[in-house]
Amino acid sequence: MHTFRVWATLPKRVEVQVSGCRHEMRPEKGGWWTEDVASAGPGSDYGFILDGQGPYPDPRSPWQPRGVHGLSRVVAHDRFNWSDAGFRAPPLGQAVIYECHIGTFTPEGTFEAAEDKLEHLLRLGVTHLELMPVAEFPGHHGWGYDGVDLFAPHQPYGGPEALKKLINACHTRGLAVLLDVVYNHLGPSGNYLSKYAPYFTDRYHTPWGWALNFDGAHSDEVRRFFCDNACMWLRDYHFDGLRLDAVHAIFDSSARPFLEQLGDEVRQLSRQLGRPRVLIPESDLNDPRLLWPPERGGFGLDAQWNDDFHHALHAVLTGERTGYYADFGSLADLAKALRNAFVYDGRFSTLRQRSHGRPPVGLDGLRFLGYAQTHDQVGNRAQGERLGRLVTMGRLKAAAALVFTSPFVPMIFQGEEWGASTPFQYFTDHTEPELAKAVTAGRRREFAAFGWLPEQVPDPQAPETFQGSKLNWGELSRAPHAGLLDWHRQLIALRRGEPALADGGREAVQTCFDESARWLVVERGPIAVVCQLSERAQRVPLADAAYAVLLASDPSVAPGGGYVAMPRDSVAILRRRQ
Repeated sequence: MHTFRVWATLPKRVEVQVSGCRHEMRPEKGGWWTEDVASAGPGSDYGFILDGQGPYPDPRSPWQPRGVHGLSRVVAHDRFNWSDAGFRAPPLGQAVIYECHIGTFTPEGTFEAAEDKLEHLLRLGVTHLELMPVAEFPGHHGWGYDGVDLFAPHQPYGGPEALKKLINACHTRGLAVLLDVVYNHLGPSGNYLSKYAPYFTDRYHTPWGWALNFDGAHSDEVRRFFCDNACMWLRDYHFDGLRLDAVHAIFDSSARPFLEQLGDEVRQLSRQLGRPRVLIPESDLNDPRLLWPPERGGFGLDAQWNDDFHHALHAVLTGERTGYYADFGSLADLAKALRNAFVYDGRFSTLRQRSHGRPPVGLDGLRFLGYAQTHDQVGNRAQGERLGRLVTMGRLKAAAALVFTSPFVPMIFQGEEWGASTPFQYFTDHTEPELAKAVTAGRRREFAAFGWLPEQVPDPQAPETFQGSKLNWGELSRAPHAGLLDWHRQLIALRRGEPALADGGREAVQTCFDESARWLVVERGPIAVVCQLSERAQRVPLADAAYAVLLASDPSVAPGGGYVAMPRDSVAILRRRQ
């Protein structure tokens, strides 16, 4: 016996088809329909027929074994044998986060294959594995941000059982697991929600698709859908937290916004489970209200991605000034990001032609994630080049040093730790010819505005674009990759071993820089981080004469006499002598 339920306000008649047999569903209050089917249970395939049309997948389908256009399958979450009862995720303040795309993380591109790489993460010093979206999306491969079956783990990755096994394996090894979820739009292919009910609205627009109805008529059930989705991942799959994609594209004028409701419900779930669960939004609004507690008028979320720090760091290291990098480029911006988190905290933005952001008053540095590379910042480049293709090894090491000595929660993108030579490009696998053609044309049109010729922009639909983005694990033991991997291990160990680096207090961060000489010194208690980015060797002045080298990118670094001798493109982490 299985009870099928679906919210469908638009059709006048709803049936559930199970094993080829149709069963009339009974209407209930609020637009819900229900039916008990004696012959159905875990493993049964089903779909809903709306006014004689269909069958369509369940909007809350737990499994899509035949893809986004196929029938749904019943899953019994309570049948999985978890062995992680004693696991508790480390606090975010102690975290080292590793962002991972399952499809390109290993040659096989599956949840099962990812288990074989967990020891690598543990040796590196990672505490939290963050998976890019795994909800069912069209085709075999893609980034996952065009998912349409938000309750169903992607079948080519291995489906529900394999995902649970991966998370269980992480927990038994002491690794927490985060999941990237997309609550601002759904993909175009396989998106059947609009046949059921008003999940979408035309009052707002997003760059990627229809905006979701979080504040119009019938929005209570839309909000319920997404809150239930979040709690499902956290409860039934044991994820330790969620990264919320681009919340600036969640439009909601409610007195109690969706994000505040979501935060409240996740905190309640955490209390019920006896385990903390965290929410980490991505936003380009520079709005501290995401993190402020509700009693201060905030949403009470736990931490957020800090793109200002990334942009300031990237622009200084590469010299790029196109797109959103136009607002950055000075060492002063990078120094402000390290002290203040937001560079744009009410400051005028040339790119936006208006003042942008708000000061993050009262927020510790550990409420922000700091990073030099992410899937966005690599994959949204025309050719998906990693930072290692753009700067010298010295600057690459400087980027890592600033991330891991920052007051923020450090995060790295898969392969960054060894300077992976493979790009991470934008790839899709749409089977509809017109949609596939439109995606390719749109991608090339986007970069034509920056002077790229069509043939220079990889075709997202080409199989080689996906295959070429897979990590090459054979690089780890070869120079210069092995040296960079060791550099990251040392940085992570140093962060853990130095109390001043584990402290997220932004008020303790002191900076000094010289724009023309191209050096920056960041002091955190007795620790000084010296970055020298000029084309020639030089001596960088220090506030104190007595320092010892803890870690340096070049053996010729030599502190003494109130200065430190630094070769070009180098970084050193020093401790003041007692």
